[in-house]
Amino acid sequence: MAPKLLVVGGGKMGTALLSGLIAGRWAPVEELAVSDPDPGQRERLAKEHPGLVVVDAPIAADGAILAVKPDVAEAVLRTLGAVGIKRFLSIVAGLSSARLEAVLAPGDVVVRAMPNTPSLVGAGVAGISGGSMATAADLDWAEGILGAVGTVVRLPERHLDAVTGVSGSGPAYVFLMAEAMIEGGVSAGLTREVSRQLVVATLLGSARMMDETGTDPGELRAAVTSPGGTTAAALRTLEFKAVRSAYIEAIAAATERSKQLGR
Repeated sequence: MAPKLLVVGGGKMGTALLSGLIAGRWAPVEELAVSDPDPGQRERLAKEHPGLVVVDAPIAADGAILAVKPDVAEAVLRTLGAVGIKRFLSIVAGLSSARLEAVLAPGDVVVRAMPNTPSLVGAGVAGISGGSMATAADLDWAEGILGAVGTVVRLPERHLDAVTGVSGSGPAYVFLMAEAMIEGGVSAGLTREVSRQLVVATLLGSARMMDETGTDPGELRAAVTSPGGTTAAALRTLEFKAVRSAYIEAIAAATERSKQLGR
């Protein structure tokens, strides 16, 4: 019997999704498969997930996640079509559904998505958009996969480059901020272990406050900032260093790069 889902590409994002699906029991591990040409990757995945079907080339499946580099995506997609797969969830950055559909047989379905790496721990977020042949059922299928590892937002495809800039690359921005905050704590005299514990708990708690209260982050920031206090002194330094502008420009740069990848 063909696997329920084939993940094509055992790199970071493909592995994050696969691990999240297995941890979330989206399907029995025996009904999932992953293909990757790298023997080392295949060996690692087989050891990490006993029972998982691990192959060196695409095989027939009910559907496939395309998780490869943009420069090989179209060639890989032709191979997937040749083995009889008709429905695809593409997480390839920058490549439009129209460009992917152009190498498939008429009627084959593409749903394009941009998830992020917290999918590995069931806390990802993804934007999805259907191609020209995608139906509501196809979007439900894609959302069922990505919803097993986090939050899913449906939106027009023209916004997916911005999704890439905000949330696709977003974990790296947060990790960079965490690195800097930990270093700041160490410089102020804390041990690295204590500083890390404080920073991680602060980021988790702050995210929960935004999520659970629904309050605008600007209002939450203002509520923490007493006139002439310690937070005001810190924020004055961050604004002087143009940190806010740097984040905005970083997202714009990532969005533009996503557009370039699709040209």
